[in-house]
Amino acid sequence: MSVTIAETFELLFDKNNNVAYKALQELQKESEETDCVYPYMDRLSDMLNSDNSYICTRGLTLLAYNAKWDKDYKIDEVIDKYLKHITDVKPITARQCIKLLPIIAKHKPELKNDILSALHNADISIYEDDMQSLVYKDIQKALEIIQKS
Repeated sequence: MSVTIAETFELLFDKNNNVAYKALQELQKESEETDCVYPYMDRLSDMLNSDNSYICTRGLTLLAYNAKWDKDYKIDEVIDKYLKHITDVKPITARQCIKLLPIIAKHKPELKNDILSALHNADISIYEDDMQSLVYKDIQKALEIIQKS
């Protein structure tokens, strides 16, 4: 019996992070090939407000992977909220967000300047020194990829 997209989507919120991560991977793979996750864009946007960094990161990931299907400008509506996560309190969430931005920039060229500006203006001094250098490198790499595209 095959699991539906709706059922898999609900697993993103599973208390067991392994179950949720597996659901994320499946939905990410689907999103690369079809727009079947696109109807969940509003719920994905809501996930960006989650206090749970895992849930937030899953939302960031799937929004980015659905950028290419975004005919209703859903990402444009939430891009400011999305870009705030460049300096998320949890550096791991910030790093994921930064690494996903080139995907959005590629499929949403009208948002490229907003993304570049947010990356250039990111205040990474909020992080511990060792994390600062990692976040800095992530930002530089994202900028390089986006400027090339």
